[in-house]
Amino acid sequence: MLATKRYEYLPIEQIEFHHTLTNHRDLDRAKVAHLEKDILSNGLFEPLVVWERNSREYYLVGGFHRMEAIQGIRRANPGYFDRVDVRVVTGDPDEIKALNLKLNSDRVDTRITDYFQTVIYLNNANWSKERIAEFFDKSVSWIDDIVRFAPLTTEAMRDKLASGELSWNRAREILRKALNAPAGNEKQIIEQELARPAAPAAAKPLPFQATLKRLLASIETAPKQTFKVTGQDLYALLVTLRGKNVSPEDLERVRKAFPVLWDRE
Repeated sequence: MLATKRYEYLPIEQIEFHHTLTNHRDLDRAKVAHLEKDILSNGLFEPLVVWERNSREYYLVGGFHRMEAIQGIRRANPGYFDRVDVRVVTGDPDEIKALNLKLNSDRVDTRITDYFQTVIYLNNANWSKERIAEFFDKSVSWIDDIVRFAPLTTEAMRDKLASGELSWNRAREILRKALNAPAGNEKQIIEQELARPAAPAAAKPLPFQATLKRLLASIETAPKQTFKVTGQDLYALLVTLRGKNVSPEDLERVRKAFPVLWDRE
């Protein structure tokens, strides 16, 4: 069972990297540089998360940017951070792999494609869809769609999903067409649909939790950034966050006043 075993002040040399536990994304060098300055000035406020696979055998599960920042500090300042605060977790490999993605999915920029491999892996490992959904704080239908459609995605489709050029809703529409096509024509249908010009994505009300994460990420990246807004801008923001009876004018006003709160579909 996945559990936090203890908190510890661990020699950094004991923390290893496991090939199945990754950051799921290239490191953001600007974020690493910011963390180096912050950790050097204020210390490591949030402990790294490590998996104790066997006694005294530790693998990094969460905190890859923080680890890279600490390594940078150590290169410039020999003797600094010989030990670091860690949260030691235990669990079977399936649970640890899921935790690894969950910790990554708390970031603002997590992509749908980041979930594909792990969700399918857990499904094949006999995790119920309800259990997977609860673990990732997602709906069962969202998990079910990944299990059903992700194995059908082509490399080109995954690239477009990862870049934001293609939305998951549109990808599912394309894959449903492919499933209903005569046998042998699936790939052709997908290629034809991907080649069609994408319709402009309609602006959507901002999900409250996602908006908090975007704003926090913006503050961490540029803590001194300011916004020049009006009372109407603030009103439009509140209406948009509420998500009811949002007018196109409100959406456009918020998009212009608070661009950091939006990302591409």
